[in-house]
Amino acid sequence: MQQFDYDEVLELILTKDDRFPREAYYFVREGLDFTQHKMAKMSGAKEPRHVSGQELMGGMRQYALETYGPMAKLLLNEWGIRATEDFGEIVFNLVENNLLAKTEKDTREDFAGGYDFDEAFTAPYEPKASPKKKNKSTKDKRSK
Repeated sequence: MQQFDYDEVLELILTKDDRFPREAYYFVREGLDFTQHKMAKMSGAKEPRHVSGQELMGGMRQYALETYGPMAKLLLNEWGIRATEDFGEIVFNLVENNLLAKTEKDTREDFAGGYDFDEAFTAPYEPKASPKKKNKSTKDKRSK
């Protein structure tokens, strides 16, 4: 097997397709590792396994929230990632350059319409609805 330098191959990708910066590719790679390890742990497997596009989108969401918290959406947007389809574009750029593997079933379309970024990355940090205020007349009766 031929040895390659991940950063060298990534530089070639960035030369051909400049839609996403280097950080976006590192994020997707780290999100994949996170997802594979999480899935292996959940199943009791000793080795990571191939994950589907659907599983990867969920894992990257969780990874982003755990790693970047309320800043997740801002950072993803800064890296040009504004929809789950962008994850697919990055994944398949890595696949086409032999930095990731895919099965015959895996397609870019697996990433289409995965989730809304506002709901996924902003909503978890929005304030919850405030509790209903007690009826003033009830409060007045108790204080007397």
